[in-house]
Amino acid sequence: MKPMCFGTGLRVCVGLVASVLAWPSFAGGLTLDEALRLADNTAPALAAQNASVQAASSAAIPAGELPDPKLVLGVQNFPVGGPDRGSLDRDFMTMQMVGIRQDMPNSEKRKARIEVADAAVDTAIAQRRVARLNVRQATALAWINSYSVERKDALFKDFYSENRLFIDAVRAAIAGGRAQPSDAVTPKQEAALLAEQQDELQQQRAQAHAALKRWIGPAGNDTPLGRLPEWPVEGGMYTHNVQHHPQLAAFEPMTREAQAKLHEAEAQKHPDWSWELDYQHRGQQFGDMVSVQFSWDLPIFPGRRQNPVIVARQADLDQLDAEREDMTREHTRQLDNDLADFQRLNRAVQRGQDSLIPLAQEKVALSMASYRAGKGDLNALVTARRELIQARLKQVDVEEQRAAVNARLYFAYGEGAHDI
Repeated sequence: MKPMCFGTGLRVCVGLVASVLAWPSFAGGLTLDEALRLADNTAPALAAQNASVQAASSAAIPAGELPDPKLVLGVQNFPVGGPDRGSLDRDFMTMQMVGIRQDMPNSEKRKARIEVADAAVDTAIAQRRVARLNVRQATALAWINSYSVERKDALFKDFYSENRLFIDAVRAAIAGGRAQPSDAVTPKQEAALLAEQQDELQQQRAQAHAALKRWIGPAGNDTPLGRLPEWPVEGGMYTHNVQHHPQLAAFEPMTREAQAKLHEAEAQKHPDWSWELDYQHRGQQFGDMVSVQFSWDLPIFPGRRQNPVIVARQADLDQLDAEREDMTREHTRQLDNDLADFQRLNRAVQRGQDSLIPLAQEKVALSMASYRAGKGDLNALVTARRELIQARLKQVDVEEQRAAVNARLYFAYGEGAHDI
């Protein structure tokens, strides 16, 4: 009996697990947090930026190293005339030489190259932060759009149900002699218009899923779960955080990199040098020899060589300063616009909830009552119903727009301004 009980219990457990997995909230649902997690882990744009950071880090390793030494091989004073011509060992001046040469860039240049490489790593890290901000923001906006499409689609169940009540009211009015037989066509026309609007929603759903899959892959086809995000909007804090926006923060390592390149250009005015050690082999009747020599660069024409490069690197630095100021002003403008837009949308959402939708519902109820009593016009009832449908759909649109602005503000000046 015990094995049978165990088998029965196992089948019950398996059935429960299958039921849980089949439930939409667990199997086919996608929360915003899950979408953001998937974007962080799977977005190709972030994988590309991770590779960029790795490349910059690897390139920084040899930045301050000396150049590879050079092997020197040769023959000196090889006779091409006279009785010893063509011989390597009869003339005492003929030597077979092997040596090593090492170039020694000046210390300022090597220091500047290290600074350039380190700044390049920090620039790559900063650009990764910008990319992550863009990916997370785009993912949130795509999820919000997908969620809103599903909300609209759910409303159509109510719309069709209300349309059936409309059909019953028209039939009752016709049967009671309070309406014309042609009125029976109107509810069917309204149902066809609803179906047409729902077809447009199907297209919007496909587009929303495509936008979400752009960032998180196949999971973008899952039905959004949860509710629209409501991050706190603090205008003062966001204004303070403008300077910490990842796009603006990226200018700091970019500026250091440009400054290091300027230092490297200035270091070109300081001479590099090199040393060479040679062993020279002669004929057996002569002694071998060793030579040591040093050489220095002579930057004696800076006006045509080093100075123009210095001017170019300084111009690069000035360009970055101007671009940062321009982007700061643009972000300030965008922040002010978004804050104003958020306040407008906040009022619009509240107005829809408090007055527009309740008034549209009241108008439909009054028009329906009048029509049933034989005192109202069918066109007035149809117009009232359409206004209610549009008010409810518009409410979803307004709430979506508010959530989208909320997301842009939060990711750019809330989360994005700290530890993205």
